[in-house]
Amino acid sequence: MRDRAALASEFLNGTDWRGARREMLAGDASNRRYDRVFHPQTGQSAVLMDADPAKGEDVRPFTRIARHLSSQGLSAPRILAEDAGRGFLLLEDLGDALFARVVLAEPGLEEMLYTAATDVLSALHRASLPAELAEYDPALMTRMAALAHDWYLRGTHGADVTAKSAFSATFEPILQQMDGTADVLIQRDYHAENLLWLPDRQGVARVGLLDFQDAMAGHRAYDLVSLLQDARRDVPPEIETTMIAHYIYENDMDPTAFEAAYAILGTQRNLRILGVFARLSMHFGKPHYVDLIPRVWDHLIRDLDHPALSPVRSMIVDVLPEPDQNVLQRLKDQCGTVPTL
Repeated sequence: MRDRAALASEFLNGTDWRGARREMLAGDASNRRYDRVFHPQTGQSAVLMDADPAKGEDVRPFTRIARHLSSQGLSAPRILAEDAGRGFLLLEDLGDALFARVVLAEPGLEEMLYTAATDVLSALHRASLPAELAEYDPALMTRMAALAHDWYLRGTHGADVTAKSAFSATFEPILQQMDGTADVLIQRDYHAENLLWLPDRQGVARVGLLDFQDAMAGHRAYDLVSLLQDARRDVPPEIETTMIAHYIYENDMDPTAFEAAYAILGTQRNLRILGVFARLSMHFGKPHYVDLIPRVWDHLIRDLDHPALSPVRSMIVDVLPEPDQNVLQRLKDQCGTVPTL
């Protein structure tokens, strides 16, 4: 079987970018790889996505969602060339000005950037859903939340099937009773390391969008939680409060119902992330994700303070261990040693 580097060169050679110089740009929590490529004549840059189908990757959801986002006037990367069968895309290069980097360099821009990102969600949520978008429904969300039991609990104190079943039976009805339906596109990884600042553009197009290939139909509070309860950086509480209020006002939402949904979805999302980060260490050999777990835990505990979560709160805090140094070390000690569930 030919290696991916040779296939990537063959892909580029079939485009106007034949002979382009490549530099490693990034990898992510999946099996995708990104290179920045430079046109041999113009020096213009683009981004090469390598998503190997043999590793379960598929570029078609990315291209479908990218085109939908672009049709709404949002700044998803333009697709310059594609080979879906082999898993290659050549994309518009939106630059390196990730929100996380911009805010670190210029803290005074933080509220403006988060307002712009919140306005993107308002614009997206006014658009119709694209066809064939799967629903992030209560049953699936419950299974995803239970990853905290499957991996985080298993890796720290051992599996507890009874506790997982009791949690799932209690949590799914809370999701079912949540105000609102799966009526908007949710990107599911909408946070400061997937958003790019494009100040030369206007309005909502100033926010460049990345990593949206797992988009589904979901609740309109979901991506706002993803943005404001960021697993990778601390968002100031006053910005979280201000952005929730801004979204509620711009979209004429009922504050009580929306804030309850925000806490419920925050609980679901943070439980899922606990499980995913534990799995990334134990199964995929990526222990640095364990260092992010305490922040995720803090978000979870804060969400559980909402009265809507009272039926399930003790099932979480009395079963899942607080991530102290001993707990985190146990997850790291099993790095890459657990082949499957």
